[in-house]
Amino acid sequence: MNRIEPLSRDHNRSDFDCGVEPLNAYLRGTARQHIEKQISMTYVLVDEVATPPKLILGYFTVGICEVMAAEMSPMFAKKYPPKLPAVRLGRLAVEQRQQGNHFGKALLFAAIKHYWKVAESVGGVALIVDAKDDRAADFYRHFGFQSFLTDPLKLFLPLGTVKQLLQ
Repeated sequence: MNRIEPLSRDHNRSDFDCGVEPLNAYLRGTARQHIEKQISMTYVLVDEVATPPKLILGYFTVGICEVMAAEMSPMFAKKYPPKLPAVRLGRLAVEQRQQGNHFGKALLFAAIKHYWKVAESVGGVALIVDAKDDRAADFYRHFGFQSFLTDPLKLFLPLGTVKQLLQ
């Protein structure tokens, strides 16, 4: 059985390989520092029965951000002031040998649930993601993310869409 938990020293970061070196490097060398400095939080998908150090099957990172309403769709932006609080899904990656097992979807929905908790307690009108390429952007669009007007690879998932997804 797999579960998602906060990244800790009990996780084997050195063997993680998603096929994208910047994502690997972040997990191996930067993620724990960002957690300690409260810059962002990283959550990992692991096999629940594995003994430490637990092999990481995938991960995602979330943090707080601010976006400009004018960069978003007019139908969405017209309801809000110029600067908006949001949550950024900074990274999402699945170990190469685990790709195709729907772990990306599981990680995305876990990130959406984390966003929902933040939005309920402190606010945040959308979940923001910077897709690395068109294929990744299509993955996010499949779940209701919309592109920013200024960059088709920068996407947002409005709070209203999150409510629908979680019901």
